[in-house]
Amino acid sequence: MKAFVTGGTGFIGRSLIRQLVERGYQVQALARSQRGAEALRALGASIVPGDVTDRESMRAAMRGSDVVFHLAAIYDYSPEALAQCAAVNVDGTRNVLGLAHELKVPKIIYTSSLAVFGDTHGELPDETYRSDGPFLTEYDRTKWQAHYEVAEGLIAQGAPIIIVMPGAVYGPGDESWLADAMRLFHRGLLPVVPGPETILTYAYVDDVAEGHILAAEKGRLGESYILAGPAVPLGEMVDFWALLTGKRPPAARIPARFLNGLAPAAGRLQSAVSLPEMFGPDMVRMLGASYSGRSDKARAELGWRPRPLQTGMLETFEWIAATEPADAGVREKRAATAILLAAVVLFVLWLRGRKK
Repeated sequence: MKAFVTGGTGFIGRSLIRQLVERGYQVQALARSQRGAEALRALGASIVPGDVTDRESMRAAMRGSDVVFHLAAIYDYSPEALAQCAAVNVDGTRNVLGLAHELKVPKIIYTSSLAVFGDTHGELPDETYRSDGPFLTEYDRTKWQAHYEVAEGLIAQGAPIIIVMPGAVYGPGDESWLADAMRLFHRGLLPVVPGPETILTYAYVDDVAEGHILAAEKGRLGESYILAGPAVPLGEMVDFWALLTGKRPPAARIPARFLNGLAPAAGRLQSAVSLPEMFGPDMVRMLGASYSGRSDKARAELGWRPRPLQTGMLETFEWIAATEPADAGVREKRAATAILLAAVVLFVLWLRGRKK
């Protein structure tokens, strides 16, 4: 079986390529840079120099594929990355899915996100749910466009697309704000939990990658499958980390209602000083929201069986402990100080706004 993969250097993509190779797939992976190419080659993939924003760079390698996995997306809340969201998440998806349909690839697996649902307000919807906004972040908005306007638009034209919808993905190798928070917690340097009522549905990276393969092997064309684990408020998750590791959780919790209106101020603060991604304006806006969905359909139709949250989180903390850099204490103390400073400044700004 010949598989063409975009986004192979990403968090889910690396695990997907490794599992595809282990299952005997011949994998061709798109790479924008030499560094990315080396990482993909080490996983056992053949390299295709190109970019999802350049449709023709993919044509020759994609031709004759049995399945295309399109994972490439901007999932980064820095101002620089957000400026590229539409070009990659929407136009790039149109290029990849449209070309695969043109080349008559039998199966196309598109990686969407639970972010397309927006804030579900504590509910656990299934794949039939749809929200047309408002969107809390540019990532949410562009993934919604890619899902409903591009992927489902092509499905209506007969494209053999299957959509998978991960929730919050965690595990070894993660470089997101969630991994940053876990590292700070591991060092005892997480000073505050912003938006403890924020609900995410967590799934281990290898399980999500396997869900992609199961969708290709067992999924029904034109269908969507949520790949998400249990829905847990952020404050409860931090307490769960404490239970697993024996470390003390941070006592300070700042409810989202004190922070949401300060997104513009967070943007100015992030521009003025180097702050962790979790205090960027888009992240501040999404505090208190629920990014949730239930995976009953994937479990029933695909046989998807994600590991228990306890198992996955313990494996992630073991990886964190094993990969601590030599200067972790200094660097993370600076990060913790920056987080605390940001929290204090945002709280003061909120108090001033209340007095006006």
